[in-house]
Amino acid sequence: MCEPPLRWIATGAVAQIGLLAALAAGVGLSAAAWTAGALYTVAAATLLGRAARGRIPGPADAVTSVRVVLLGGVMALTAQAGPPWPLVVLATAALALDLVDGAVARRTGTASDHGARYDMEVDAFALVVLGAHVAADLGPWVLLVGAARYVFWAASVPWPWLKAPLPDRLSRKAVAALQGVALVVAAAPVVPVWASAAVVGCALAALVWSFGRDARWLWLRRPPAEPGPAATVFPRLRR
Repeated sequence: MCEPPLRWIATGAVAQIGLLAALAAGVGLSAAAWTAGALYTVAAATLLGRAARGRIPGPADAVTSVRVVLLGGVMALTAQAGPPWPLVVLATAALALDLVDGAVARRTGTASDHGARYDMEVDAFALVVLGAHVAADLGPWVLLVGAARYVFWAASVPWPWLKAPLPDRLSRKAVAALQGVALVVAAAPVVPVWASAAVVGCALAALVWSFGRDARWLWLRRPPAEPGPAATVFPRLRR
């Protein structure tokens, strides 16, 4: 019998394939869409398998996993030119469930750092997928919305002080939620291109402000630099 995490991942993979099959029957999926969906399923199962090693998923993780499955459908639809409404519906459902998993974790007493990280990574990848779809109409600059989280992470490699924990801020959560809402609005076929560009542009400006404020807060509290070799060999002479 499979261990609980493996059974959980296998269930998610089956659900993902089922959603892709339903989309194929309802709106049709091209070979590119099937390929994107299949690669996404394998990658998600592999990454979740490593992350869930030695840990039994909780009820909030199950809600987040539903979001993972919905994003697989969004990714498949992004890989093909087709009617936008199925993508908008799936993306809206995935964003709405982002309001649920945290509440479930708190209500059931199963909140954890792992669950919060799982939720955050799903949020970040959702912006990547939606940004790729909207960029086809508005231009490659929209990809900056999804890239911001990963640029911040990459910057923490040469500057480890960026990895320090940040204070909990409601404004940061609001700005993060705004990104997904703006991209879904831009993906809806009822919004003019100029209005979509304005909405996403404002959301991106708020994101840059939020990341800039956090980076400044971390920089002001960074630990003092380690003394270099010269300071060790030639210490300052005392008077």
